[in-house]
Amino acid sequence: MNSEFNKGLFLTSLGSFWWGFIGVIYFQYVSFIGHTELVVHRCLWTAVMLIFTTTFLSKWKIFFKEIKNKKKLFALFISGFLIFVNWSIWIYAVATERIIDASFGYFIMPIISVLLGYIFFKEKLNRNRIFSIFLVFVSISIMIFYNLKSLPWVGLIVAFSWAFYNLVRKKINIDTDIGLLIESLYIFPFALVVFYFISVNNFNDFSFQNPGLSLFLLLAGPMTVIPLFLYVRGVEIIGLGPTGMIFYITPTLQFILGYFYYDEDFSIVKFGSFIIIWIAVIIYMKDLYEKN
Repeated sequence: MNSEFNKGLFLTSLGSFWWGFIGVIYFQYVSFIGHTELVVHRCLWTAVMLIFTTTFLSKWKIFFKEIKNKKKLFALFISGFLIFVNWSIWIYAVATERIIDASFGYFIMPIISVLLGYIFFKEKLNRNRIFSIFLVFVSISIMIFYNLKSLPWVGLIVAFSWAFYNLVRKKINIDTDIGLLIESLYIFPFALVVFYFISVNNFNDFSFQNPGLSLFLLLAGPMTVIPLFLYVRGVEIIGLGPTGMIFYITPTLQFILGYFYYDEDFSIVKFGSFIIIWIAVIIYMKDLYEKN
């Protein structure tokens, strides 16, 4: 392997580790403020962080060029809504001891993306990928058949919102950070309004009376943007195939934290369903490895 490939491998692995471990620890630690306010802070400070990076990297010309394209703006409005849903549900999962369910979503997300690629882009499916998709639906069906309450709705929303987000972003050619900035600016006014109502009703934990916590909550922006930059840069260097395999660091670490560290409930039915998902993932990863 050359040094450039090793660099891409390191960046992608670090981004996946950040999402799966550092991000979980951080957002779970501050979840006592309530998932609504935490989602608001994630939206607000992500936008602020991206404004800073766009200024630092001198990319405002690109930004103003992109916002002249009405089709892109509409697509980014849709993707902005999807990423808002993904952020909100994931933080809800972390705050309500459903990290394992969220990890289920990230395990199946790449496989769902393969199905969406076939439906919307006519991408070819081989036997391995068809079988992986089949196993995902078998796993979900088992949980529905056993008990509708055992179905990880959180994980499914996480998976489908992120998969459709990637689908929309794949349709438009735009720098990742500029696209995310525009998406964040769509969300920003709504987050600001919600924060205003939280504040006037004295439900907010973010205040000048508690500067330590307030400064800590500012990290919600970097905690969102930094791993994204690391992962996307890795994709640019070594491609989607290898990074698709490395991404599984994220749900694996989330599952380990949820089960072993946060002691979340994990029924026999969910365990059986996860085994089927892990088989699907192994088949999918083997197929990716053989293609690269």
